[in-house]
Amino acid sequence: MKLDVNALRYLAKDDFRVLTAVEMGMRNHEIVPAELVDRIAGLKHGGTYKVLRNLLKNKLVHHDATKYDGYRLTYLGYDFLAIKTLVNRGVFASVGRQIGVGKESDIFEVATEDGTVLAMKLHRLGRTSFRAVKSKRDYLRHRRSFNWLYLSRLAALKEFAFMKALGDHGFPVPTAVDCNRHCVIMSLVQGYPLVQVKELQNPDDVFDTILGLIVRLAEHGLIHCDFNEFNIMIDDDEKITVIDFPQMVSVSHRNAQMFFDRDIECIYKFFNKRFNLKSEKDEEQDGSESDGEGSSRPSFLSVKKAAGSLDKELAASGFTRKEQVEMEKYIEEDAEGQGSSSDDDDEEVGDAVPIDSLKIDQDRSEEPDCNLASRNSGGPVTFSEEVSHLSIRMNKHGTSCSGENRLQSPPSGSNGDAKVLSQEDDNDDDSSDDADDEEDAELTKKLNKERKKAIAAAHGRRRPVSSRNTYKDKGKGTMNSKIQRQACKW
Repeated sequence: MKLDVNALRYLAKDDFRVLTAVEMGMRNHEIVPAELVDRIAGLKHGGTYKVLRNLLKNKLVHHDATKYDGYRLTYLGYDFLAIKTLVNRGVFASVGRQIGVGKESDIFEVATEDGTVLAMKLHRLGRTSFRAVKSKRDYLRHRRSFNWLYLSRLAALKEFAFMKALGDHGFPVPTAVDCNRHCVIMSLVQGYPLVQVKELQNPDDVFDTILGLIVRLAEHGLIHCDFNEFNIMIDDDEKITVIDFPQMVSVSHRNAQMFFDRDIECIYKFFNKRFNLKSEKDEEQDGSESDGEGSSRPSFLSVKKAAGSLDKELAASGFTRKEQVEMEKYIEEDAEGQGSSSDDDDEEVGDAVPIDSLKIDQDRSEEPDCNLASRNSGGPVTFSEEVSHLSIRMNKHGTSCSGENRLQSPPSGSNGDAKVLSQEDDNDDDSSDDADDEEDAELTKKLNKERKKAIAAAHGRRRPVSSRNTYKDKGKGTMNSKIQRQACKW
């Protein structure tokens, strides 16, 4: 939408009050009801509806009566709110011509009271040319629903933060002045977009400078993700200035290497096409390519991250606070583990296990385990398989796991001990036959029941679940009972 600030001088205090009321109502309403706007604005004698008609005439709000009588802000009304706030702060005093149009923003000239010319960037997400914001930007993060005005505000805040931090670290970027809603005020760059430049005095130096900026950004933990000839400004002295920062991500992003290589490839293609800077060797050596100057092509894996990481300070996309806390915990645990490793080794050497405990453990380990077959198997065993294993063992041996016949085959080297043990077992068997028979009968009954349940569950035979309203459908002639009987047959 074209920005016409002529109507701004004719708007009164009540007009901005109603505009602010609509903006506040849009926090949890897509279309703000007129009654809610009236309550938030708090104008006397029904003045809200008169003001809304005036705002609707100037296209500052949009009226929608499909479901109920309501209003929503337009981009022009959002522009007026941001401009009015910045003018009240004294950031600028007048708005000039439009100097740039992008797929997600418009750029205008503004001037201060002393005549200094600045640049005003108005983010306008939601245009037809660029609506895939949810998949190409991470402004939403965990949110599912969104509003284009709110997304534009998030993009402006993100760009202002990146511009301010990069300027403080000495990068050639415009000077960030102020920000309000979806509007960013910055210094005006005296230059031209690189795409409009046809000739350069030193194209090799400009090429090396641009590649150096990409590598330097990566060393500080950031990747531009849209580093091309449209976002590079160059002046008459061939000095470079980088613009457009909302889409920047961290080097910890999962697609960081792809974004880095894409930025490098865009610069190589442009200078090859426009200034005929061709590489002498196209062969790749150890992940890098050589350009026309004989220097190696920048590689993401060869970039060394500097101590001051801007992605941590700005919480860039791909590096969250949660990941930072986890990384710090991991570093602390690793340091503690290395410090205590020597102490653990000394303790292991000094602590000696007594011989009596070793003998007790050996005696316990020789006792057979009468648990289910799943303990001896390597993988998980189902309940039906356990039941089948138990039944097979009972049919073979005729005794339960709780019986006294634990020593079935004595070792060959202990014949005398085996005879004594066999005599003792014969005496014990005579006294415990009755108890074993009772236990065997109870165990077989339980096993048969569990086997039937397991087989029924395996074949999927389940009882038909009756509805909660069966007491209403007891009559044989009703339609519900017929449908229910037919469903049970199916």
